[in-house]
Amino acid sequence: GDLKRMGELMAESHASMRDDFEITVPQIDTLVEIVKAVIGDKGGVRMTGGGFGGCIVALIPEELVPAVQQAVAEQYEAKTGIKETFYVCKPSQGAGQC
Repeated sequence: GDLKRMGELMAESHASMRDDFEITVPQIDTLVEIVKAVIGDKGGVRMTGGGFGGCIVALIPEELVPAVQQAVAEQYEAKTGIKETFYVCKPSQGAGQC
């Protein structure tokens, strides 16, 4: 697939949640910025959930996971006072059709 385009769309989506709907918080925006600085155009990152805190989702190549985890571990708590938690997942085919 087109990982670069997906990343652009995720960035636009996050910017809309932040600027148009005003449902992100500084801590989530900081986390998105840390991850984006590591992945560049090799994936995407955005807030997920209902807004006003919570989680982000980052869709990235598996080889970038350690670098993202390291950057977040080194920077996020220092910038926000919040300790991060990671849930590393791999995509699957899903349920399919019956």
